[in-house]
Order: sequence, then C-alpha cells, then structure tokens
Amino acid sequence: MRIDILTLFPDTVSAVLHESIIGRAAKKGIVEINCVQIRDFTENKQKQVDDYPYGGGFGCVMMAQPLKSCLEHVTAQTEGLRRRVIYLSPQGRPYTQETAKRLNRDYDQLILVCGHYEGVDERFIEACVDEEISLGDFVLTGGEIAAMAVADSVCRLVPGVLADEQCYTGESHWDGLLEYPQYTRPESWEGRAVPEILINGNHAHIEHWRRKQQLIRTRDKRPDMFAAFEPESDEDRQLLRELEKEKDRKKLTAPVTYRPARNEDIPRILEIVEDARKSLARHHVDQWQGPYPDAARFEEDIRLGECFVMEHMGDTVGFFVLSTAHQANYDAITDGKWSNDNPYCALHRCAIAKEYRGSGASQALMRCTDEQTKAYGLKCIRVDTHRKNKSMQTLLRESGYRYRGNILVEAEPGHDPRRLAFEKVLKDKK
Repeated sequence: MRIDILTLFPDTVSAVLHESIIGRAAKKGIVEINCVQIRDFTENKQKQVDDYPYGGGFGCVMMAQPLKSCLEHVTAQTEGLRRRVIYLSPQGRPYTQETAKRLNRDYDQLILVCGHYEGVDERFIEACVDEEISLGDFVLTGGEIAAMAVADSVCRLVPGVLADEQCYTGESHWDGLLEYPQYTRPESWEGRAVPEILINGNHAHIEHWRRKQQLIRTRDKRPDMFAAFEPESDEDRQLLRELEKEKDRKKLTAPVTYRPARNEDIPRILEIVEDARKSLARHHVDQWQGPYPDAARFEEDIRLGECFVMEHMGDTVGFFVLSTAHQANYDAITDGKWSNDNPYCALHRCAIAKEYRGSGASQALMRCTDEQTKAYGLKCIRVDTHRKNKSMQTLLRESGYRYRGNILVEAEPGHDPRRLAFEKVLKDKK
C-alpha cells in the first residue's frame, strides 16, 4: 500500500506517521508513506497557495493550480497502480471501519488531499477528486489530522503491519460491534479485580465471555450500532437472547464489598434464599427444596462469624458462609481425592439476589470468598454443589475451581444427598 499525502505541513505529518507500528512497517517496506509539500508546485513567485474567495467572505481559499500540479507530480510516479484520490472534508461521507477495509482491499495507492484555510477551489474537487471523506460532524483547521487518521487505519490492515490478523479483527467496529474490555497486571487495582474468567485459562469460556461483553458494550455505549447489528451465528443469537432476559437486571457500577452478617440481615438473606429455591426448582435441582436453610441456621452461622453479606452501594447483593471448621463428610470423598491435606475453608450456603443475576455479582462473590480465605490465613477452598446445578458448576470452573470427586451431604433429609466436590488452591501474588 502506498499513501501520498498532499499537505502544507509535510514534516509534521511525516513525523507522526513514521513512528510506532506504522513507522516500523514503513521501514520494512510493507507500506510506503510520502508527504508532499503543495507549496512547492505553485506558479506564484511568492509561493502563494491561496487567495480571496469570489463573492466575498472571510478567509482565503486554496487555489486549484498548486493542488493539480502537486497531484500530477505524484501520479506521474505511480503509473499502473489502482489509485484513489481523496479529499478530507467535513462535507464528505463519514469515515468508518468499513471504509478503511474497502480502501485497503480495492486500491494500491491512496492520495490524500489536505485542505486548509476556508477550503479548496471547487473546480479542483470536480476535476480531480474521486471521493470526499469526513471524520465526523465537526470542522478542523486543516485536513492533516483526518489524513493521518485515514492513513493509520488503512495501513494497519495491510498484511504484515500487525503481528496477526486477530490484532484487528477483534477490535471495535470490525464486525459492527465494539471491542471487549481489556485488563493487565496487577490482578487487583484500587479494589477492582480482573474478571476471574480471564485468569483461569479456559479459552472457550474466555471467548464466550468476550463476545458477550462486545454485545453488552455496543448496546450500552452505541445503541445505534447495536440496533443495526445482524447476528450471523447461533452463538450470537443465543447471547442476544440472554441479554434480552437480563436487560432489566441491576448493573454493578461500583466495586462489591462484603462484611460479617448481623442478625438484622437475616430477613434479606431469607428473601434471597427463597428466590434461589424457586430458581433451583425450575431447573429440577433437588437442593434447598425443604425448610433448609432457615433462620436458625443463619443465626448460628452469624454467631460463629462465618456468614457474610455482599453490598453494592448500600444494597445487599448476596451472601455466603465460609467456615474454617473441619467437614467430616469431605473426608469420605469418592471417585477422586483432594489435592492436599492442608487446612481449608469450606464454602456453604451462598446465593445472589435475583435482580443482580447476570451482572457479575456471582463472580464478585467468588472474589470475596478468595479474599476472606486469605484473611483467615488459608490458601485452599472446598465446596460442594448438586450434580444438577449446572450454573454453579460453571461458575466454579470459571472461577478457578477443579472437580475433585463426589461426596454425600445429609443436611436436607429426604432430598438427594449426592454432591460434586470442587477445590481451589489460591496462588501467591507475584
């Protein structure tokens, strides 16, 4: 790809475009970027490139002759190339990623004409320009910033400029959606943690999460793009159905915190339990389908200091019970074994309020249990869940837990006691 930029400020434009990724690509010969001084082609002894407009008005207009002569000089050097002459103008069609893809696909050379002052002589546009492009509905002092944006966005699509095609196919606007959120070290910054799913190494789950985040971000930040998006895969259609179900649920707009529960929290905890009980019944999970867990159970958890409530801006989001007591039924694990014999915490009786399901609150609960386990001075968490409780099993796996075997839980007489046992060993911070 060759790009020639006709400008009154070639040194400034060249300095920007010959830095970083595009600059390295130019040095390797993958792209060629030339910035040509329009003033060098004027026939005026004073190197004048502009004059007053016919009919009066403020400012001056760039003359057609220097622009035409500059353009002819460039085109004379590049016979046989598929070229496109583009004038950067606030009257042009709005520039999009689709435009960048088209220019990269259909042409070998782009000639970008940068206007200045009050614009350029209309006759030059009529005679020489193939297309006008605008960065948006606003006016700049000149076309240089727009030309650099077009050059950068097109060049990065040329094979070899970026390390891999996925460097741009997963970005905002490539397929009509915005990009998913990105994170780097440290894992926790000012109380905000990296989503656990990005740390556990399950690439299929990560890709699913990222695609859903693309849809959520586009819906929330660019409803115009979201309305125009046409799903082409079954996965996207399923994700859109999930979003439709979740649209009325509350969103987390600040970090979730947790604290030891108090007896006055029990009515809200029981309300969350009742909603969870109904949800489990709908999914044919024979768990919490009797009186367990009741107020007396939570009173005892609170007395032992093992029950915690999660809060978001003063609202109770969920609860969990984390015990350091030895669990006799965990000793009788079958079809597998625990990873070690070290002391551990046992996660029991946890749930998220129905209005926060799908908001990330479940993942926040997992982070809170990790934090409290460390506060106990321990590094291992064990938990059990019903064999039909698929959503809990998915959450545990996405949160770094590993299936270890099977156990029996007799807390609910008359109900299915079979449980799957999971374990997580917390890593030391590097």
